[in-house]
Amino acid sequence: MDFTTLTIKVLKMLSIVGGYGIGIILLTIIVRAAMWPLGVSQQRSMRTMQLLQPKMKAIQERYKSDPQKMQQKMMEFYKEHKFNPMAGCFPLLIQMPIFILLYSTLMSPQFISMAGDSQFLFIKRLDATMKTSAGVSNDGVFGVSKFDNFMTGKTAKVYFKSDLEPIDNVKIEKPNKAVEVQGTLVPGEPADFKVSLDSLNLKFSQLDQIEKAEITVTDINTKEVEKMTFERKDGLLISTIPTKEVKPAFHWDVFALLVLFMITMVMSQKAMMAMNKNVNQDPAQAAMQKSMNTFMPLMLGFTFFIIPIPAGVLLYLVSSNCFQVVQTIIINKQLELEDARKENQVSDIDLAGAKQIKEK
Repeated sequence: MDFTTLTIKVLKMLSIVGGYGIGIILLTIIVRAAMWPLGVSQQRSMRTMQLLQPKMKAIQERYKSDPQKMQQKMMEFYKEHKFNPMAGCFPLLIQMPIFILLYSTLMSPQFISMAGDSQFLFIKRLDATMKTSAGVSNDGVFGVSKFDNFMTGKTAKVYFKSDLEPIDNVKIEKPNKAVEVQGTLVPGEPADFKVSLDSLNLKFSQLDQIEKAEITVTDINTKEVEKMTFERKDGLLISTIPTKEVKPAFHWDVFALLVLFMITMVMSQKAMMAMNKNVNQDPAQAAMQKSMNTFMPLMLGFTFFIIPIPAGVLLYLVSSNCFQVVQTIIINKQLELEDARKENQVSDIDLAGAKQIKEK
């Protein structure tokens, strides 16, 4: 079982409560909850960095003419204070594979054919990107544009000329390259598709007996899925299907979700900044941090506007940002209580020492 199939199974299990949108949100909560200890470590690391910043800057100023010596002193400084400057990056590094996996899953033919038209709140399709052409699946007519690309599903049902029983779930090698359009694709005219017999994972003796095959074909551009019957002809499997022209449409629901992602990201960053409001910061660093907090949401928003990101992935990111805000507030309260306890312990020690001196 590949990771895409496993992710679909997990989402299907979680979606029992209220559809795939709820499934994605529950997946987000599970992932972020599992990473809670790393979140604590990240915020503690950021808090420590802010407290140690003046001393770090002093080391940098003192050894600025000797970079090698400065690096050595900084490493000694980190070791002395038990501080790892990379600790804050671990949660981001762990989330990246999850983001990529969810992206590839929602863009996969498996998800599109099974739940691509799933709706959630104002989101019309969880697999829709900002600008796509969504055809109607399994209606016997392919909605296409002139330069569309196609791929098959992972398996086919194969029928034979002889008395051999049909075989279900025959593996198709390289589904993204297995099917081709014969000639030029002209929207509105019938299109001929071909699949090489060698794309089917069968014995040579079985390939020679193939009569036809039922194969699912997906238009990568429009996300439309059609189940087609391919007849054997001259060593190839051939199928003809009517087509109609579809034009790309702008999906305002996905755009609204992108704006919501940017807003929640700003909220998350403001919560992180509030964590350090009582810590004295270098004015230049504070100004740079503020600029980054403004620039990052805009940069990511523009990136996701250009790159086709499915609505379901944006829903995951929005949910993750909201979780981050709540997590930051709770952990910050915990860290403040820890600091208060440490201060009280120091005060008690000082009072005890003063009392002993007085008694002497």
